Amino acid sequence: MALKATIFKADLQVSDLDRGHFATHALRLARHPSETDERMMVRLLAFALNADDMLEFGRGLSAEDEADLVQRDLTGAIDAWIDVGLPDERRVRKAAGRANRVVVYTYGGRPAEMWWTENAGTLERLANLRVVDLDVESTRAMAKAVDRSMTLSCTIQDGHVWLAQGGETLQIVPREIKGQSL
Repeated sequence: MALKATIFKADLQVSDLDRGHFATHALRLARHPSETDERMMVRLLAFALNADDMLEFGRGLSAEDEADLVQRDLTGAIDAWIDVGLPDERRVRKAAGRANRVVVYTYGGRPAEMWWTENAGTLERLANLRVVDLDVESTRAMAKAVDRSMTLSCTIQDGHVWLAQGGETLQIVPREIKGQSL
């Protein structure tokens, strides 16, 4: 018998002063049985950092050919392909060929550094790729805030992120490893 995904609900208020996006998003996150709380919260943060009415969660770990988050234009073409973790270099190259822009959010400390060192030679050539690293202390702190029903507020200004939940605020400073050169 296959294990089923656990559903989490998140009301996410995004105030992105850098992009001028201000909205509240009622989200449902399906956490695959093999997915950790930390990875799920990184997916949620990736949503906040790229929030748009057309952005949606992919099938994630249960579908290797899909992004963790995807944004399509009105014709169905992939505008943004967003992955979290340490995806295979071939997967990133394939995504770069299918989408206008690709963003990878790495986390985990030393393994993320090693992933970039191994793949930088190939991935540096992809003009539509952006790689952002999240520090391990922040992602672990986000994992501790997981609840089946969450109300979160995310403020983004000058590349800094403040994620607030239940009176607690966590500051996150994403580190850009590779910028998109389009």
